[in-house]
Parts: sequence; structure tokens; C-alpha cells
Amino acid sequence: MTPFRDLSEGLRAAFSSPRVRVLLALTAILIGGAAVFYHLVEGWGWIDAIYFSVITISTVGYGDFAPQTALGKIFTSVYVLFGLGLFVAAATAIGDSIIARANRDNDETP
Repeated sequence: MTPFRDLSEGLRAAFSSPRVRVLLALTAILIGGAAVFYHLVEGWGWIDAIYFSVITISTVGYGDFAPQTALGKIFTSVYVLFGLGLFVAAATAIGDSIIARANRDNDETP
């Protein structure tokens, strides 16, 4: 099996898993909620608010945006603590599914 096929079949298996779908839905809800917060409290446009929410939860943190209000800084601290665990759980579940699918296919080949 080719690596591309392993990846595509692994992703298909991951997104058909109820566990992965729940984790992705919770991650999307958390990012959406954070974006609404940043839009309303920090006054950022929707694209900037979503962008900041994603780069913060994924720990990329380019540093081009930062909350300016005390409430925004407190929220971001809590958001990172809760969001990071959820983001890692979702990414791990997807990765586990891809690896399990590739291992299963490798075990089946003579």
C-alpha cells in the first residue's frame, strides 16, 4: 500500500469514528466560542478572531495578535489550558486512527 493511500484511508476511518467526530465538534465549538469572545471583547474582525483562536489553541502563536483587555488575557489563559487538551486529544485520535488503519493493512499483506 502506498503512503498516500494509507493516509487517505486512515483519514476516512478517522472521520467515520464517533469519538473523532465528537472531539472535532467540541474543538470547533470551542474555537467558535473563542472567536465570538475575541470579536466582542477585543473588537477584532471575524477572520482575525478565528485566526487567533486557531493559532492559540494549536500553540503556534505567531505573536501578531494579542489580547489587550484584562478580560481578554484572563480568557486566553483559561482557553489555552482547556483548549490545548481538547486539541491534542482530537489530533491524537485522528493520528491513532491513521496509524491503526496502516498497521491493519500491513498485517493483512502476505
